[in-house]
Amino acid sequence: MRFNETFKALLGGLVLVVVFVLCLYVLSGGGNRQERADSGVLKQELHAANGVEPEDIDPHLTTGVAEHHIQMALFEGLVSEDPVDLHPVPGVAESWDISDDGTVYTFHFRDAKWSNGDPITAEDFVLSYKRALTPKLANEYASMLFHVVNAREFYGGEIDDFEQVGFKALDDKTLEIKLNNSVPFFLSLLNHHSWYPVHIPTIEKYGGVDDRRNTWTRPGRFVGNGSFVLEEWRINNVLVVRKNPNYWDADRVRLNRIFFYPIESYDTEERAFRAGQVHKTEKLPLAKIPRYMASDAKLPEEKRVLMSTPYLGTYHYMFNTSLPGMDNPKVRRALNLAIDREAIVKNVTQGGEVAAFSFVPPNCAGYNSRHKIEYNIAKAKQLMAEAGYPNGEGFPEYSILYNTNEAHKTIAEAIQQMWKKNLGINCKLENQEWKVYLNSKTEGDFQMVRFGWIGDYNDPNTFLELYTKESGNNNSQWWSDEYDRLLLEAGKEGDQEKRYAIMQEAEKILLEELPIMPIYYYMTTYLIDPRVKGWHPTILDHHPYKYVYLEE
Repeated sequence: MRFNETFKALLGGLVLVVVFVLCLYVLSGGGNRQERADSGVLKQELHAANGVEPEDIDPHLTTGVAEHHIQMALFEGLVSEDPVDLHPVPGVAESWDISDDGTVYTFHFRDAKWSNGDPITAEDFVLSYKRALTPKLANEYASMLFHVVNAREFYGGEIDDFEQVGFKALDDKTLEIKLNNSVPFFLSLLNHHSWYPVHIPTIEKYGGVDDRRNTWTRPGRFVGNGSFVLEEWRINNVLVVRKNPNYWDADRVRLNRIFFYPIESYDTEERAFRAGQVHKTEKLPLAKIPRYMASDAKLPEEKRVLMSTPYLGTYHYMFNTSLPGMDNPKVRRALNLAIDREAIVKNVTQGGEVAAFSFVPPNCAGYNSRHKIEYNIAKAKQLMAEAGYPNGEGFPEYSILYNTNEAHKTIAEAIQQMWKKNLGINCKLENQEWKVYLNSKTEGDFQMVRFGWIGDYNDPNTFLELYTKESGNNNSQWWSDEYDRLLLEAGKEGDQEKRYAIMQEAEKILLEELPIMPIYYYMTTYLIDPRVKGWHPTILDHHPYKYVYLEE
């Protein structure tokens, strides 16, 4: 090894050590985080690792889970979620009426306030929804509102009069929403961040309502309506929220602060947990899961620290189908057939994940896919030969893009080896920091990209609509008019059995064309301090913070 290479290696190691020490220093609030007040009681301050530095906290601009963890503290929609099973409960709206045909919802507001003391009105929600549907804002989740009359048409520019859209403030405390057809999961849908209200006067104070560079979410400027309000945000360091005294249900809120730490390294998270610096990790190093399982098995349930529960999500790769090779369904199917999903969940992830042979997770609100992807090396080789790449000859060397993370790298390496062994093709691995990765995915600047999709609500529609032409998260360059037509038809069907039958036909198209490669269905596996109470295992991994507290 040449001197300059040796120096670089030593310097790199020193940087890693310094970063780790600084991380622990930050987590400890300067090396000596005090959990107790002068009186000796717990300060009710929750410290949580949050995976990555949030892209933003504007609910109409983000798509990530890390961002949603924070937004759940800062905003509240028309309805909220029960902490145990996530069924819809009153939020800003204390009650609602539903028409007999299920197409008109009338929400009756309580006396709620924004964090700056302004009263929350029905018109605030109407203006927020107008912003979310403004094309210039480029809200990737605008399609979440398309169930509303003329919402799709307004976003698509077919109409420009927002009064024609099915949102109407009947008075300050009454909001009417008209849907195109009955939507069985509509109330649960309202808990998605794309439906959160924003304080339009604050946004206008710091720029245009449709300006993605607006700085209204900075500390000292932010106004929200959740149980917490933004106190501090140090980029790549910590984001702190404190209890909102103007929240309508503030008496129920027991936590005084929540500290969200953007720690991308699972190993660093785990060390911080063992050192008592965080109460909860976002994930856990794959290699350490069996160790914690064995350790917890020896402890009474109330002292166990490993949380591992089913999570409504599918870990998959998305192909850029506009590229030579990737534009051929035979190639995409061959790549799918050549990976051993069972081996990946058994030997790589090791967290109880289930191998994914379809896209929609099993028993998603009673839906189970009838169409499966097989593991068949011989068939995969045949398809590659038919596509003009016998034994991988002439196939372009593409890259698997993933956001920087040890687990994503390990999984990509396993798939890389399977494709090399089974198909004779080579692929490179490319990692990017979270925000850069998100931009690359959004711009379609990838060949294959790691993608994890967590259900926004418990219904197969939240998965299948992802790959429609109008979905802001479909970056595969693939769409099917018939696929879109079937999902629109399913959305108009009131009978659940018939609706699911139509969805089965749509998923069949998706699994034949395969712009994606499902790998496994998620388990959410992390460490949590037994003193954290009110934190229940849920299928969406949502935990309304106003019910969470620390116990002696």
